[in-house]
Amino acid sequence: MKKVAIILAGGVGNRTGQDIPKQFLNVNDKPIIIYTLEAFEKNPAVDEIEVVCKEGWHDILWAYANQFNITKLKYVITGGVTSQDSIKLGVFNLEDKLKKKDMVIIHDGVRPMVDEEVLSDVIAVCEKYGNAVTSLPYNEQIFVVDEKDPNTTKKYVPRSTLRRVSTPQAYMFGEIDDAYHEGYEKNIGIGNGTYANTLMADLGKTLHFASGSDKNIKITTRDDIEIFKAYVQSDKDSWLK
Repeated sequence: MKKVAIILAGGVGNRTGQDIPKQFLNVNDKPIIIYTLEAFEKNPAVDEIEVVCKEGWHDILWAYANQFNITKLKYVITGGVTSQDSIKLGVFNLEDKLKKKDMVIIHDGVRPMVDEEVLSDVIAVCEKYGNAVTSLPYNEQIFVVDEKDPNTTKKYVPRSTLRRVSTPQAYMFGEIDDAYHEGYEKNIGIGNGTYANTLMADLGKTLHFASGSDKNIKITTRDDIEIFKAYVQSDKDSWLK
């Protein structure tokens, strides 16, 4: 079974307030996207990497990959308007390269702190059940806004019924490829804010939870960059497990 990582790196990053896309910002003289790619480069189960990249940045990405010895990078393509469009393009680009029983691992390029254990568990769960989504328990209380008065509430959702889902996510290629064809042909699960996991759920597919990590932050704002810098600069042995 061949395993290919699809890394999404097509965002603009307006909320970071920077002049270049956030995935190409340097932290300790290394671009954020390279931290992300290194996690997949180092995992022996991952065979190849495809990056869905912002237009105009392909050559820069290839140059960085050569500089930091990301040898598994095989494909760089241009992303779409939304994350969902970019995933679709990444999946469709692999149609002549993968078999139905191969696996794709979808991950946000601006989640550079993916643990080896998390990535390995996502792959293992997908091998067993056909798909896997990184998840964590939800530790905050969730209350439902009252329909008549949006400033009040009298109903809550038990935390035990909730999970926080992010990336990496893994899918058997044939199933996710079929899902994107069906979703875009029937206009199901492709609106704003959707992702591979929500598409699968909207199509009635059962998803399987894999391990997650609170360190696996998504860099969206300037504060997130500072948090990531703190992780990079800290002594790994001192991190809480």
